[in-house]
Amino acid sequence: MKTDSQLQQDVIAELKWQPSVNAEEIGVEVKDGVVTLAGHLSNYLAKYNAEEATLRVNGVNGVKALAVEMEVRLPSFSERTDADIARAAKNALDWLTTPLSDKVKVMVEQGCITLTGDVDWQYQKISAEVAVRHLLGVTGVANLIAIKPTVKLSAVQSDIETALVRRAKSDAKKIHAAVHGSQITLSGKVDNWAERDTARDTAWGTPGVTHVIDSMTMEF
Repeated sequence: MKTDSQLQQDVIAELKWQPSVNAEEIGVEVKDGVVTLAGHLSNYLAKYNAEEATLRVNGVNGVKALAVEMEVRLPSFSERTDADIARAAKNALDWLTTPLSDKVKVMVEQGCITLTGDVDWQYQKISAEVAVRHLLGVTGVANLIAIKPTVKLSAVQSDIETALVRRAKSDAKKIHAAVHGSQITLSGKVDNWAERDTARDTAWGTPGVTHVIDSMTMEF
């Protein structure tokens, strides 16, 4: 059983391994498997990456929960007005391979960007957040973009299963996709992690999908 002290050391080591994070700026406390990060960071991207690095410390005795008490304090040369940040965010959305500025609305308050609107695909929601996360002057990002179904998902269930067979091995026929509204549940057996990832990516590649539940098992 990993102790809180051991878990703390693992988190600190992972933060030091993350090149975009200055681990010396972050205090790490652990109690009953709950990790608290505290400190002052010079940009939002460092804060985001610190959170992601901490959550990578998983496993049976990994991080059970994360409390974030870190604060972004921008140096004077990084400060921007909310209007400047909003314009930069809209430009970033325009420069995506599939422009999203017409579908995604941007609101900025004290450097924190809130994204709203409707898109057809999960990757568009993720792309919008990634596009604005690194902008100068940003102190936080709230992604409230909704995925709006454009097709009746129950009608494409057979197409999903056909795609799984096409992209994976022939025994992908053992993978089943159950559609409930905008949610897809994958079940069955796969031989390896690559096949499992292919199944998940295929499900997420369906327009209008908002949730993918992985109930597949590994068969060795």
